[in-house]
Amino acid sequence: MKRLIIDDAIPFLEGRLENDFECIYMPGEKITRNDLLNADGLLVRTRTRCDRNLLEGTPVKFVATGTIGLDHIDTHYCDSAGIRWQNAPGCNAPAVAQYVWRALLELGFDPKRMTLGVVGKGNVGSVVVDWGRRLGAKVIVCDPPRAERGLKDEDYIPLQQLMSEADAVSFHTPLIKSAGLDPFGYFMQPTLHLADEAALKCLRPGAILVNAARGGVVDEVALGKIRDEKGLKTAIDTWESEPRLNPAHLPFADIATFHIAGYSRQGKERATYAILAGLEKHFGIVLPKDNLEAPYKASENLSEASIIASYDIKADDSLMRKEYPDFERLRNTYPLREETESIGKRH
Repeated sequence: MKRLIIDDAIPFLEGRLENDFECIYMPGEKITRNDLLNADGLLVRTRTRCDRNLLEGTPVKFVATGTIGLDHIDTHYCDSAGIRWQNAPGCNAPAVAQYVWRALLELGFDPKRMTLGVVGKGNVGSVVVDWGRRLGAKVIVCDPPRAERGLKDEDYIPLQQLMSEADAVSFHTPLIKSAGLDPFGYFMQPTLHLADEAALKCLRPGAILVNAARGGVVDEVALGKIRDEKGLKTAIDTWESEPRLNPAHLPFADIATFHIAGYSRQGKERATYAILAGLEKHFGIVLPKDNLEAPYKASENLSEASIIASYDIKADDSLMRKEYPDFERLRNTYPLREETESIGKRH
């Protein structure tokens, strides 16, 4: 029987694999190369760095992550080593949009008279943009890779222009530390400290900044300098040094949370569905996927009131400030919330 090593924090998975695999569940941050010496597949979240150091010399030929992001997987190494990799694109996009819009409304953004700038129009950014326009906001977008590919779905503008024109800015880019090809073969410029001091200085006085993308996309030290100068309002869900936060950076955020923007029940179910589909394709089997959330479709019921009612973001902020040294425990034990557009629906 094939063996899988599985991050034990992936929800809705246990019980669906055991008829076809020997399953070893363990904390993702504790998975080592020795654990993989007799493994055929590896199922992870963001805390397992899947690269040559972990995978070389092991029989693993399939790696799946229950996340949108891929910065913890060295996809180029996996490709060169003949290891198939799988992520879950778009699985938690509505949950992140819920977080972003709940934060924006909490911090005083008025969609009827203000402009939102969205940096990165991928799976998540696209939903944030869509919700903004459905709520009545003017939305402007910066996405150099899409602009360079000649995509005509937006009038893409440069970052500093967006920062100067928007009343609020939300980031939705991957974390890229050096220029190169992304996992899908497109050339990408670095996004580490994309929002650096020069970019942050372009923000309007009193502007709102949200980072629910990746820690490091926003230069937190620069944000600390400029926040008070310009009277900025900020919501930070992803932190450059997580899971070990610098407590001196907590005051830089009016809303501070513990990397849970995408943590909805529906998003986690979609991610598990993607993992199962990847296993099916790789191993040529059929796995049970019953009672898992279907792909997201926008509803007609979105409103400011429904977003506010759907999520108590201040409760998460309060918990973060009290217990931030236990960042990883808070994240791993987070009670999955319901997405905005599912309020009142039965699962």
